[in-house]
Amino acid sequence: MALPDAPDEFALIAELFAPLAADAPGAFGLTDDAAVFTPGEGRDLVLTVDALVEGVHFLANDPPGTIARKLLGVNLSDLAAKGATPKGYLLTAAFRPDTPFAWMRGFAEGLRLGQQAFGLSLWGGDTVSTPGPLSFSLTALGEVPKGGMLRRSGARAGDDIYVTGTIGDGALGLLAAQGMLSGLGAEDAASLAGRYRVPAPRVTAGPRLIGVASAALDVSDGLMADLGHMCAASGVGAPVETASLPLSPAAGRALAAEPSLLGTILGGGDDYEILFAAPPAHAAQIARIALETGVPMTRIGRLGEAGEQTGEKVRAIDPDGRIFIPNHLGFRHF
Repeated sequence: MALPDAPDEFALIAELFAPLAADAPGAFGLTDDAAVFTPGEGRDLVLTVDALVEGVHFLANDPPGTIARKLLGVNLSDLAAKGATPKGYLLTAAFRPDTPFAWMRGFAEGLRLGQQAFGLSLWGGDTVSTPGPLSFSLTALGEVPKGGMLRRSGARAGDDIYVTGTIGDGALGLLAAQGMLSGLGAEDAASLAGRYRVPAPRVTAGPRLIGVASAALDVSDGLMADLGHMCAASGVGAPVETASLPLSPAAGRALAAEPSLLGTILGGGDDYEILFAAPPAHAAQIARIALETGVPMTRIGRLGEAGEQTGEKVRAIDPDGRIFIPNHLGFRHF
């Protein structure tokens, strides 16, 4: 089915997406059915895939460029949390028949800006028409030193828990974008909404954590949920110290105005920061990595034996030592 005011499928690919593959020799200018990539000697290939669906992962009125950058960012965040350096990606784009060509052009421009920022290229994919909501799937590929990929399952009791950047901006940003954060200034609302729309994957920090972190994953479903994933895979338990949570100035002001938002900060998703565990002996090295990469890394708790958590793998502890349990522990599709 042809799209209105747009070239046919192959002309569309040639005009919008082939330029994004120009720097990848193995993509053959998107003129073939597949791409070729050979990892460097002594390197492992790391693959991840994520999808964004209109009305679930982005708002219908979000600018197309920010949707594209989020699509790229959420995948690069997964690679970063595995310690991988991004190399390329495959894209499937499902546009509605009434999607304006100008919208698609804006989407391609967002991909170009993301590629430029993070140093990778489009290698191939598929472009189709759908009667349903806009949907996009992206498979990102990266490299790590052989055997070096950071997994969820390496954490041990006694390890410290760290998180990069700030927590809660994604979930609060969705509320801000929907006009649901009352009493917040326009500048703060725009800052939070921007964090929801365009993640900042920690691609420089992630590879530096190989040999330092014992386990890692990115915060996509929510801090408490993703920490729960790590604890379940590693057989440990973890209290999160709420007083240690790194908050952006905008998130801090939102929380001060409405203390009940602590549950959203702990349980909401879309932060795309790296959550990792590391032995206390690595604290000075972690501080040095944070300084050299410009990515803040904050200790938010310490792992214990699973049985020490009174049957719960993760809990939040307030400054008075009281247990705080959010209303929900992360985003679930089903």
